[in-house]
Amino acid sequence: MESTFSMVKRKFGDSVKAKTDTAMRNEVLAKFVCHNTCCVVSAIHERGIDPACIGLKAAPAAKPLTCTP
Repeated sequence: MESTFSMVKRKFGDSVKAKTDTAMRNEVLAKFVCHNTCCVVSAIHERGIDPACIGLKAAPAAKPLTCTP
């Protein structure tokens, strides 16, 4: 649990900018949703999972960068 809090703080900052209690809560929850999304995307790439097998459309392959003098 503490490691997750640490990861979220490191990635998205340890403060909230909202003023009201509801807005602060929503901002913190949004940070956790973003963190969880990052973890899922990272796991998909690290493990070589085909996104189509979990109902996601595969992104088109990126064009390789070319350097022209």
